[in-house]
Amino acid sequence: MDTSWRAKKPADDEFAPFYAGYVKRAPDGDVVETMDRQLAETLSLLRSLPESMGDHSYAPGKWKIREVIGHLSDAERVFSYRALRFSRGDTAPLEGFDENQYVANGAFGKRTLDDLTGEFEHLRKSSIHLFGGLTREAFSMRGIASGKEITVRAIAFILPGHEANHLDVLRTRYL
Repeated sequence: MDTSWRAKKPADDEFAPFYAGYVKRAPDGDVVETMDRQLAETLSLLRSLPESMGDHSYAPGKWKIREVIGHLSDAERVFSYRALRFSRGDTAPLEGFDENQYVANGAFGKRTLDDLTGEFEHLRKSSIHLFGGLTREAFSMRGIASGKEITVRAIAFILPGHEANHLDVLRTRYL
């Protein structure tokens, strides 16, 4: 089965300018394969962290490592849900989400790094199945999220770009 079309990055008109950095950070190539490769890299990094680092923050007011991992899971859920809705032809506009409010209410500090990492692993595998099962036509479908038009393809590329961004922050500012 030819899936070369999954390697085509979205055009600028497929997402709001806010997401351009994430789309640019997504590695070239089949985005579903990218998600799979990236998951292995992310799990390796997260599983190397000792539990004692879970409450570490690189500066006052910045998220703790547990909160960064929890945020990755929240974003995975929200964006995958958007992709599911739009790929199924649901045109109802979807509201945005305030990631800081989600983190503040996520109670991530009560969970272990292993538990948070396991949750992210399951969510990413679910996303891989979702995007891997979509047709070329479904990738091109559009919807409104956070008041802006976006395609399913753009969402597929935003997820690994978003993850890469947070992994870089973890590596450069936390570790």
